[in-house]
Amino acid sequence: MPLARAKVNLWLKVVGRRADGFHLLDSLVAFTDLADEIEVAPASDLSLQIVGPAAASLERNTDNLALKAARLLAGRAGVAPRAALRLTKRIPVAAGLGGGSADAAATLLALVELWRVAMPQEELFDLAATLGADVPMCLAGRPALASGIGERLVPAPALPACAILLVNPGTALPTPAVFGARQGSFSAALPIGSGWQDLGDLARDLARRGNDLTDAAISLQPEVADLLDRLRRSDGVAHVAMSGSGATCFGLYRTIEEAQRAASLLPASWWRHAGRLV
Repeated sequence: MPLARAKVNLWLKVVGRRADGFHLLDSLVAFTDLADEIEVAPASDLSLQIVGPAAASLERNTDNLALKAARLLAGRAGVAPRAALRLTKRIPVAAGLGGGSADAAATLLALVELWRVAMPQEELFDLAATLGADVPMCLAGRPALASGIGERLVPAPALPACAILLVNPGTALPTPAVFGARQGSFSAALPIGSGWQDLGDLARDLARRGNDLTDAAISLQPEVADLLDRLRRSDGVAHVAMSGSGATCFGLYRTIEEAQRAASLLPASWWRHAGRLV
């Protein structure tokens, strides 16, 4: 059963814009142990059941990316779109963690096996890109340097072992709105070296780059600024930033115990997950 792992943008630079309006990015993408799960089974038609702690947020979404991925794969492979999908939803929606894209990628992998689709990997990645810029990186599921609109991926140097605390104040930030609120000039993509020796080395590099969408997200949801400040004041934190277009922010720690202790001091109404990068 493929896991749909939450995606984190450890840095995110907006380096330009294409003629069609899509922004060009430079980002280091990693994945965490927080994951949705997709189960598939043979059926006479195509259906989707959503369960889990974040299921309620998708109640009104009758055609999410998992179903779109299933229909797209069936059409490309020339098979009937017949499968019962069951999505266990744990990743918050519209939170900057790529949950919908991860669900789509996991659905593709599960249905390739169920339907016995013989498709070259390059074609599967091309198909994933038509579902959204984040879907190919979720399909790869490993740390990557992303460029273009997010579809150009190069394997990243190995990340040092560390714990991560993900926190969302309970506010959704749709990606188009955040990009629309961004102001100022575009950034330059910075070269990287051969890798990072330890968490301190990684944290210094991340601090040098940052997330170009943070100010735009704060202008739409000021609570993001309070969240970032609380994380910066937590004991043992090595680096704090917003992931993607928000509103989820993260702190990196050396141990899971430090991440859990920081999580315990946050407002009870805020969603949080203390875990690890994978």
